[in-house]
Amino acid sequence: MTRPNLLYIHTDQHNPFVTGCYGDPLVQTPNMDRLAQEGALFTNVYCTSPICVPSRMSMLSGQHPYQNEVWTNNHTLDSSIPTLAHSMGAAGYKPILIGRMHSIGPDQLHGYSERLIGDHSPNYVGGTNPDRGVLTGTAGPDRVSLKRSGAGQSGYEIHDDYVTTATIDYLNRIGTQKRWQGEVEPFSITVGFMLPHPPYVARHEHYDQYRDTMTLPRKDRSYDSETHAFIRQWREYTGAINVTEDEVLRARTAYWGLVTSVDAMIGQIIDTLHDNGLADNTLIVYTSDHGDMVGEHGLWWKHVFYEESVKVPLIISFPGKIKSGQRCDRVVSALDVNATILDALGAPPLPNSPGRSVLPLVGEDSATSEWEDIAFSEYCSDQFAPVGDDCYLRMIRRDEWKLVYYHGYEPQLFNLKDDPDELNDRADDPTCKDIRDALTQEVLADWNPDNIQQIMAKKRADVDILQAWTEKTQPHESIRWDYRPEMNRLDDMDV
Repeated sequence: MTRPNLLYIHTDQHNPFVTGCYGDPLVQTPNMDRLAQEGALFTNVYCTSPICVPSRMSMLSGQHPYQNEVWTNNHTLDSSIPTLAHSMGAAGYKPILIGRMHSIGPDQLHGYSERLIGDHSPNYVGGTNPDRGVLTGTAGPDRVSLKRSGAGQSGYEIHDDYVTTATIDYLNRIGTQKRWQGEVEPFSITVGFMLPHPPYVARHEHYDQYRDTMTLPRKDRSYDSETHAFIRQWREYTGAINVTEDEVLRARTAYWGLVTSVDAMIGQIIDTLHDNGLADNTLIVYTSDHGDMVGEHGLWWKHVFYEESVKVPLIISFPGKIKSGQRCDRVVSALDVNATILDALGAPPLPNSPGRSVLPLVGEDSATSEWEDIAFSEYCSDQFAPVGDDCYLRMIRRDEWKLVYYHGYEPQLFNLKDDPDELNDRADDPTCKDIRDALTQEVLADWNPDNIQQIMAKKRADVDILQAWTEKTQPHESIRWDYRPEMNRLDDMDV
């Protein structure tokens, strides 16, 4: 039997609730919606860390951050840890990556045989960041990203144009080879997009679709009404205390536009797959590294454990293997996406990964499949931390309960069955003491914040040397996309 192909599409910072097939009545995502109709839509998938590099290196290695010790955007994944790509290679594939990986360090492949269109960011810690021109500062968790939002263009969108074009070209060449030879070796293509990551700036084509219809957040929360100490401090740290209605509407309008933009790019790639007669034997997986709060709970960006930030979309299409039109509400970890791809391709499982294949949940015998509804996520940081320059946080979702453990702070506890909007923190509810204690014990069973603090302190010393080395020696960057300041513009406001 012919081995299946893989088309693994991975975006950056896509809040699943801003997708038509996830129930958003406003956003236009016809291609993701079509993919969901042809396969399975997963509604309770959690990233392992609500920040870029830790989440991505976790998904790649199949390990939690506390296992691979990548907690911040300055941490390097050990090249001796086998990855998804290594396993696919061991199974006989020649995996190719087109676009975003966000790996820091000299290894810009981590098992991929070939990589086209690199990241815009430096390969090395301490490398020179790109000049974003008028959009300087708008990619991170800072109020300037809300102030400088609206219609225009960011270099990220141009990057994704390049990624789309390169992917289409690659698929067309496979199609040409198939028509010439009759059959081709099965392919494994990972496509890494930047969108809809901020800047909250979108081209008029998509911004204008939502300019007059954009809504305010459903769960807005004023700074004065916020009771949790860490969340209050986070809002102070990022300047998100009193965000104006104009800023809210502009940023949200742009974000919805960016989602529609990347959906159109995904549509072009999937259409090319069909045009070349390659779709029938191709596993298509769509997901993201984390979400975006887009103003809900008075918050923006990611870094927190509310659903909008810590959940990711997951859509899987696999003709003849996964029944079409399915919706799976079981609790799933991003690590399970890694395990699922390897299972579907017949590749060896990663030996030190706790990931589980979801194929039994959506295959022919899904009605009888057993599954433990559990997922963890952690955020340990010395980069984006509101107090004391560091923080150690971990979330557990078990069944309908979610507990967020804040080291040095009171936890949060939500029952997502009764309170899906997370408006009623029950951490101090005496009737919930047993579940709070049980979940706290489970969070700390294999995760020790004091040990992590010590390890991260050692890593900071290492980073200081690596950063100085990069600055002094200016090493060649093997795979980097040429991001230019003139790629960025704001069309509708005086900055």
